Amino acid sequence: MKEYEIYIHIPFCVKKCAYCDFLSGPAGEEEMKRYVDALIQEIQAGTTPEGEAVSVFIGGGTPSILEVSLLERVMDTLYKTHTISPEAEITIEANPGTLHMDKLKAYRSMGINRLSIGLQSPREKELRMLGRIHSYEDFLESFYNARRAEFDNINIDLMMALPGQTADDWRENLDTIAALKSEHISAYSLIVEPGTPFAAKALALPDEDTEYLMYDDTERILSQWGCHQYEISNYALPGRECVHNTGYWIRRDYLGYGLGAASLCQNTRYTNTSDMRTYLTGDPGRASEHLTLQDAMAEQMFLGLRLTRGVSRTLFFKNFGRTPEQVYGKVIRKYTDLGFLETTDDHIRLTRPGIHVSNVIMSEFL
Repeated sequence: MKEYEIYIHIPFCVKKCAYCDFLSGPAGEEEMKRYVDALIQEIQAGTTPEGEAVSVFIGGGTPSILEVSLLERVMDTLYKTHTISPEAEITIEANPGTLHMDKLKAYRSMGINRLSIGLQSPREKELRMLGRIHSYEDFLESFYNARRAEFDNINIDLMMALPGQTADDWRENLDTIAALKSEHISAYSLIVEPGTPFAAKALALPDEDTEYLMYDDTERILSQWGCHQYEISNYALPGRECVHNTGYWIRRDYLGYGLGAASLCQNTRYTNTSDMRTYLTGDPGRASEHLTLQDAMAEQMFLGLRLTRGVSRTLFFKNFGRTPEQVYGKVIRKYTDLGFLETTDDHIRLTRPGIHVSNVIMSEFL
């Protein structure tokens, strides 16, 4: 049976963080209700693909600030309009301080079985500097409430290479969070995006060598706690890799609903409007772009290389009728000779040194 994924965008948050350039922002209750009405209208009007959804990801923003009744309407609409696999991974992003027991129990009753909690740091100084609305104590309360609500699949987001952060600070952060024994940790470097408050400041960021050390320490320390690195920025206990994000990296078809959401169906990409006023009229303002064969092959390579197992040569041949070597032999040989790529029986993957220059390597497949 054909598999696909569903993404639901909830573009609301309590307060915009200093580093955030996502399509999100604060809103009142009435605007949230109007948005959910438009979202449900979009879902109902869409064409349901054949097969079943193996994952649903509710992202944002901070989806957990929605009233339970509004989220119940969205989930009920999904179940009525799509075939959701009984084993589907259903994730909601949440920020500490927005979760309480009644809400968590309601999530479980809706079929939500995975939480992704945006902690970013266990240090109060770093949280304040990032503009986060919560404390570490708020996070711990949310985390243990989730355990009591029988969530046994929890991701924690952590951010490294922060202004003023040392390698020792980062190692302590990792040990502190790994000791909680969550099933999944996303650990990624701060990127100062244009137009954000951070972009207007002179930030004392760690130098390149320190960031390099932080990255290597992440893999080393988390592996000691039983989490293996399966993607450039993601670590999981065995069997707890994120189904939804892995689907993106292997180019599984996905449907995106909501403001600015993107979809990929049979090599055609659809993108919704990013204008809230337009979206609230009930018109998702969807634009489409059919990917050429060259575009699709390039995506398969640079997305697949994000996985530590690399690009499946079998899957590449199944999708395109040729091997990666037949299309990109020169690039593959170049970086293999440099020690940055290696080939196993069925995969082409980045070596450990190759991960550190992954952006340069991936750009050569475009």
